[in-house]
Amino acid sequence: MFTGIVTDMGEIRDLTQAGDLTARIGTRYDTGGIDIGASIACDGVCLTVVTLGPDWFDVQISAETLSKTNLGGWTAGQRINLERALKVGDELGGHIVSGHVDGLAEVVSVTEEGDSTRVQLRAPEALAKFIAPKGSVALNGTSLTVNEVQGAVFGINFIPHTKEVTTWGRVAVGDRVNLEVDTMARYVARLAEMS
Repeated sequence: MFTGIVTDMGEIRDLTQAGDLTARIGTRYDTGGIDIGASIACDGVCLTVVTLGPDWFDVQISAETLSKTNLGGWTAGQRINLERALKVGDELGGHIVSGHVDGLAEVVSVTEEGDSTRVQLRAPEALAKFIAPKGSVALNGTSLTVNEVQGAVFGINFIPHTKEVTTWGRVAVGDRVNLEVDTMARYVARLAEMS
């Protein structure tokens, strides 16, 4: 379980395909406090730590995960958003995020507005019904508030702080990003179907 509050920007140091894909991720986290088997959200995808070093950790990525996320496009040197799993007593500053990506959204426009950046994204049609104005989404692991929705297109505003401490400072039209819809929206839709 995560909050969507990114706490580090990691760097892909190495990618090795041998059965599953193994990614070595450089981090500023104190890896002495990370256990083998721990969950870390990497660009919003809950992955399991399989090996540790002084300033890096390895995760294995299955073919299923590669088919549902943008992780298959990772390259050495790329920066990614990281978040450690919640501990009892941690502040819940974003919203409840599982790290189970629902699909990929595509960036369709990027507009500078003052110091902030407004980004519009197109969600897959099947997920659009779960996205509502002033609701929450997680995009590449970042908890964000939806500004507006028109059909499958929705808008997000990134303030300077978010652009500085996450990978959103480098967003571009055409980027495909990991989308996790709000868990509560999913349950409300399911309840409505059953009524």
